[in-house]
Amino acid sequence: METADWNEDKRYLSIVTAGSPQELKARRTACQDLLLEQLNVIPIEEWMSRVNAMHDRIAWTAVNICEAQMKEAGYGLPPCAYSFIVFGSAGRQEATLWSDQDNGLIVEGEPDALKQSYFEAFGAMLSDVLEEAGYEKCEGKVMCSEPLWRKTFTEWKRQLDGWMNQLEWEPTRYLIIASDMRHVAGSEQLSMEWREAFHAGFVNNRKLSTAVLRNTVRHKATINLLGQVLTERFGDYAGGFDVKYGAYIPLVNIVRHLSLLHGVWDSSTLGRLERLAELGKYEHLEDIRRAFLTALRMRVNTPYTVQDGLLSSSDYISESDLKNKQLMSELRECLLLVRRLHKALQRQLRSEERRQS
Repeated sequence: METADWNEDKRYLSIVTAGSPQELKARRTACQDLLLEQLNVIPIEEWMSRVNAMHDRIAWTAVNICEAQMKEAGYGLPPCAYSFIVFGSAGRQEATLWSDQDNGLIVEGEPDALKQSYFEAFGAMLSDVLEEAGYEKCEGKVMCSEPLWRKTFTEWKRQLDGWMNQLEWEPTRYLIIASDMRHVAGSEQLSMEWREAFHAGFVNNRKLSTAVLRNTVRHKATINLLGQVLTERFGDYAGGFDVKYGAYIPLVNIVRHLSLLHGVWDSSTLGRLERLAELGKYEHLEDIRRAFLTALRMRVNTPYTVQDGLLSSSDYISESDLKNKQLMSELRECLLLVRRLHKALQRQLRSEERRQS
C-alpha cells in the first residue's frame, strides 16, 4: 500500500468524523487493524509515521469532541485561544500502538478566574475522552488534567525559567520531557511562541546543557564487558530484554542532548539526526540512525496482548525471541554502540564539571 492509499483509506479518514469517545475508539481499532497488517511489510520509519498520523487525528478529534461536551455541560465556548500539545513518544512521533497519554495545554495570555475554571474542566474532560478512546492515563501525570502541564503562556514562561535556573534532577527531568513538545491541535502560534521561549533558555547556557547531560548519562548496564546482552534475572520478564529502556530510550536521550546542545528544534529523533548531520559536527550519526531504527523495530515487535480491541505490551523482547541469532546479533551491535556513546558522554560530563567547578 502506497502512502497516498494510506491517506485515503476510509478507516483512517473516518477518525475525524467520530462524534463521541466510543465512536473514536471503534475507529481507532479499525485503523489499528490495518496498521498491524502493514507491520514489517513497509519500512519501520514509514510505519511509525502512519501510526503517529493516526494518533494525531484521534487527538485532534478528541479535542473537538471535548469542546462540544464542554458546551453541552454549560461551560460555553473556550474563553480564549489555546494549544493542545504532546510530549514523550507522541511528541517525538514515535508512539507505539499501546502508548499512553503524554500531553498538555498552553492557554493564551495571562491567567484569570474564567480561564482557570474553563480549562481545569476542559483538561480533565479531555484526558477522560482520550482514556475512553484507548489511551491510558500517564502514571507520571504528564497530562493536560494536571496543573503542572496546563498553564497560560505567561505561567508556562515562568515555569520554564524556574526549571532552567534550578539545575537540579527533578526540574531538569521536566525540561527534558518538555523538550519533546509538539503541537497537535488549537493555536499553532501559541505552540511556536512556547518553543521559542523554551529554546531561548538553552542559548549559550553551558550549565543547563551540563545539567541535561547529567540526567542523560543515567543508564542501566545492558551489555557486559564480554559483549553479552544482560537479560532480566528475576520477575515476570526473567530471561527477556527491556528494549524500551535498554536500547530505545538511551538512543533517544543521547540524540536529544546533542540537539539541545546545538540548538536543533526538531522534536523527532530522526528529524534531530538529520539536522545534526547538516551541521556536520559528529561522525557516527548514520550508525546512530541505524541503531535507532533497529531499536524502534524491535520495540514495536515485542509481544502484546489485546483486550477490548486495544493493545498492551511490556516492551520486553521475550526469552524465546532472543534465541533468534539474527535478532541477537542486531541487538548486541545496537547495545555496543549505546555503550560506546554513553562512555563518551560520561567523559564529556566529567570534563564539563571540572571546567565549571
